[in-house]
Amino acid sequence: MRLLPSPRFLLSLAGVGAALGPGAVAARADVAPAPYVPGQVVVRYAARTPLGARAATDRAAGAVALAQPKPATAPYRVLKLRAGTSVPDAVRRLRGTAGVLTAVPNFRVQAAGQSPPFFPRDPGRTNRAGAWTRFQWNFLSGAGVDAPGAWGNLIAAGRPGGSGVRVAVLDSGVAYRNWRQFRRSPDFAATKFADPYDFVAHNRFPLDRDGHGTHVAGTIAEQTDNRAGVTGLAYGATIIPVRILGPNSGDVEVAAGIRYAVRHGAQVINMSLEFPDREATLTAADIPDVIDAIQYAHRHGVVIVAASGNEGPRVSYPARADHVIAVGATTVHRCLANYSNHGAGLTLVAPGGGGDAYLPRDPNCKADDPNGRPIYQETLLSHDVPVRRRGRVVRYATVPYPDRFGLPSDMIGTSMACPHVAATAALVIASGVLGPNPSPDAVTTRLESTARDLGTPGYDLRYGYGLVNAARATAP
Repeated sequence: MRLLPSPRFLLSLAGVGAALGPGAVAARADVAPAPYVPGQVVVRYAARTPLGARAATDRAAGAVALAQPKPATAPYRVLKLRAGTSVPDAVRRLRGTAGVLTAVPNFRVQAAGQSPPFFPRDPGRTNRAGAWTRFQWNFLSGAGVDAPGAWGNLIAAGRPGGSGVRVAVLDSGVAYRNWRQFRRSPDFAATKFADPYDFVAHNRFPLDRDGHGTHVAGTIAEQTDNRAGVTGLAYGATIIPVRILGPNSGDVEVAAGIRYAVRHGAQVINMSLEFPDREATLTAADIPDVIDAIQYAHRHGVVIVAASGNEGPRVSYPARADHVIAVGATTVHRCLANYSNHGAGLTLVAPGGGGDAYLPRDPNCKADDPNGRPIYQETLLSHDVPVRRRGRVVRYATVPYPDRFGLPSDMIGTSMACPHVAATAALVIASGVLGPNPSPDAVTTRLESTARDLGTPGYDLRYGYGLVNAARATAP
């Protein structure tokens, strides 16, 4: 059985995005955020200090007083700092000023036992630290998987970003190193890779030829908090790059890739791929080698995650097989994406981007926003090349560059949704919430029971158990 090839509109391959340079200074990704509210200081003035003197002191410290809540917390007041003024600097200035009795940061508070969220400093396409949040809606808590909450949980557990967990990416390859004409993605500089293999070219250099696998791997483990590009959900995990998608790939490559990943210590396998099944006639009996490989992986304790597909009226194989977490796609509105396969066998949904499905009874679905938003991750950029016949241009083919990277704005699909769940599974394993060596079934149950319910209450055929929530899944 031949695998679905990589047409642009189905597997959501790279378009044109802004190139990102690799010259950013690396920073530790496991540094916890400051324990106080950024940009705020709490000050208490002596009772007889005139209002004018207080205002002048505020200005000298680079601050302005905020409106006080009702009832006010007098004699304390909260100052908002101007851009460029740090909390420690403002506190030092205020403490050395006549009339100021106390000056302290506005320390955060949280429920007992809850880990503070972690917000890294990656800038997205901008030069502003932390602006990744403008692009990666899929990682936020609204329509996304709540990555900051999960990152905080893993930092508290001493396993930042899921460090130590091995995730195999069975795909079109990954831009994980420099080799011949290929270049490593700049935001993989500190990402850990191990045991690469290419079942298409039959060598140990599974470099990406089209950008799909690099995007998927980036969602899982792109370098994070390095002041460059965007972030990866399980940024501390180790990626095993396995190239199985090529022009004529089929079930033989998929089965071989699964078995290879198991033998090389993968704890999670991500398969953002599908077998074409527009007529809904494909059965497990048609791909026995893949089914046997999946069962082999399950017996060896490996969590298997696959895309539900964009190509047919039901969940596609291999996602449809037993022991596989089948992942559909949602949009920025928390609506089922209009391309996402669903039905019996669907386990969970995750952000895949694009437009909403036409579901008039679902209040989350917006028929007036057909395009939606994409999933941003650093990957290969592409260009259009003319295809000629008898000297005439008959069409243009989109061809990725092997050495140019950016954040394309056309990446959507269940292929993009799938790695959110694979990365969350890696975080669950690393967090220890299920013990040191949880079974695949235990991890699956954890993901299902902590998902955000969407659509009809409880399990349903459009959203499965709901939208995966990395923060809830990793909460102690």
